[in-house]
Amino acid sequence: MFGLRYGAAISIRAISFETRLRPTEYPSRLSRSFSIHAPANGNFRRSTLKQLIIGGSRSGKSRLAEQHALACGLPVTYIATATAGDEEMATRILEHQSRRPAEWALVEEPLRLADALQHHAAQECCLLVDCLTLWLSNLVCGGESARLDEERNRFLKVLPELPGHIILVASEVGMGIVPMGELSRRFSAEAGWLNQSVASICDEVTLTVAGLPYPLKR
Repeated sequence: MFGLRYGAAISIRAISFETRLRPTEYPSRLSRSFSIHAPANGNFRRSTLKQLIIGGSRSGKSRLAEQHALACGLPVTYIATATAGDEEMATRILEHQSRRPAEWALVEEPLRLADALQHHAAQECCLLVDCLTLWLSNLVCGGESARLDEERNRFLKVLPELPGHIILVASEVGMGIVPMGELSRRFSAEAGWLNQSVASICDEVTLTVAGLPYPLKR
């Protein structure tokens, strides 16, 4: 489905998600959304785009984000927030690494996400952050409430102003039972508030369930 609007700028939007897509079909049938601005001198420039891809554990959100990054046609910098705190997490990190193209740049930043985004964001570049929820977990488990508030607020402040194509991955953790432990309840609440704030800023929000993408905001 294509829509064209004529005026000072030409906006092109192609939405091709179908609820029956298989994960292997993502590369050739991804939704692509961008704007092309044509100034008087004929030089074209791509506008900014911010996408949030959210879903439960093993829902396919990371794989979908990676396919979005491949489809955008820009140089990609992958910002990893995970730390290998145990054997299971180390295995998951290796799994993600094996899927990424060798030409993608890698930045590992478990805490100072706003600084990493500001440093690496550029008009003709795609940043993929995987994931916001692990970054939040690192801050919550650090036990410093002031540090958590500072880093979260800085991230939400810089996000709307970032140039280029930004893809953010986050987990939806609030659809199950309420956790019993105080720390777990706090983390669940913080994650829910963060996801709401990020979704309000992003141009597009997609929910992934069982490997299938469901557009929530376009």
